[in-house]
Amino acid sequence: QVQLVESGGGLVQAGGSLRLSCAASGRTVSRYYMGWFRQAPGKEREFVAGISWRGGSTSYSDSVRGRFTISRDNAKNTVYLQMNSLKSEDTAVYYCAVRADTSYDYWGQGTQVTVSS
Repeated sequence: QVQLVESGGGLVQAGGSLRLSCAASGRTVSRYYMGWFRQAPGKEREFVAGISWRGGSTSYSDSVRGRFTISRDNAKNTVYLQMNSLKSEDTAVYYCAVRADTSYDYWGQGTQVTVSS
């Protein structure tokens, strides 16, 4: 089993920055692809960014590419999401997840990000 705990969310003004962290415990996740997702009120959960286990390959949704950066520190069993130039439409609950095989099998509880305009 893997437990994921997100942190770093909060209230920020448009144009500001936040850095989210996702700490894994219970099992090392260093060999797994990890992703960040978000869910805004009334909308479905959507993919934001993903990173390969070595960090050499990253993927972003079109809506955040160029503004968000995903990274990981396998020694700390932690993945990060640096969010810059935040917009009101980035307001959502952000979740991290581990893709152990072909699907995301483990999810955190989420952290709220609110961007005021």
